[in-house]
Amino acid sequence: MSKILAVTHDDRFHADDVFASAVLQLVYGDDLEIVRSRKDDVIESADIAYDVGGIYDSKKSRFDHHQTDGAGERENGIPYAAFGLIWKEFGEKICGSKEVALSIEENLVQPVDAGDNGFSFYTYDIDDVKEYVLDRMCYSFGPTWKEDDDFDTRFFEVVSIAKMILSREIIIAQHKIEALPILEASYDPENGKVLVLDEYVPFGDFVKDKEGILYVISPSKTKDLWRINAIKKEGFINRKNFPKEWSGLRDEDLEKITRVKGSKFCHRKLFLAVADTKEGAIELAELSLKN
Repeated sequence: MSKILAVTHDDRFHADDVFASAVLQLVYGDDLEIVRSRKDDVIESADIAYDVGGIYDSKKSRFDHHQTDGAGERENGIPYAAFGLIWKEFGEKICGSKEVALSIEENLVQPVDAGDNGFSFYTYDIDDVKEYVLDRMCYSFGPTWKEDDDFDTRFFEVVSIAKMILSREIIIAQHKIEALPILEASYDPENGKVLVLDEYVPFGDFVKDKEGILYVISPSKTKDLWRINAIKKEGFINRKNFPKEWSGLRDEDLEKITRVKGSKFCHRKLFLAVADTKEGAIELAELSLKN
């Protein structure tokens, strides 16, 4: 039985064709063969062509976005690149649910597509210091002018890494969604400034639209420490900081100023405090609310 032939462009690669390739490898496994070429006859022979060929037609398994009119854009204005087009076609299949596929679309696919289409989400306050993004990671695998390696060899090396990243992000998204019932059960809107969790589960998305929550208390996996996280209002700005006088204090020094037995640490930026018991963490949070 012949393999499914997928064709993308040769020469230098970018994050969108790298991650699109990772998606196809997850879908088809060993039944897939990826060839890198810009030759018309090779593209025409492909079962799937992406990021090359000048056509977007999912019914014909053609997923390019370089044509004059592009390949459409999302409601938020981010145009589709190869990763997004392939994800729209296959994402739900490899994730097992629309919810997980949407989470990956928002957190991984759209940033890659935006970068490939010349969009930037970042502003820089320090000259010559830039965010290290996935496209730069992919670029770093390309051979330099002093190296003899060919692009194809390096391409498949970085695709293997992209596949690991994508696989991990899918698991993270699946587990995040599975945590929602636990978060809902723990949330009390009537007393909603502090969310207390008896086990650690990811809470960032859950608290985002619940503006009344100021702190989340949760244990470490071994439950030997209990963390109080100050929830972000925007960027690195907390909805409510811990008291300034707690900044950077540890152990006895923090116990002395808080009078809470078992106080362990407060981050100098006032977004995290730690106690050795659940009761101590609750006491610290309540003390901070009064401050």
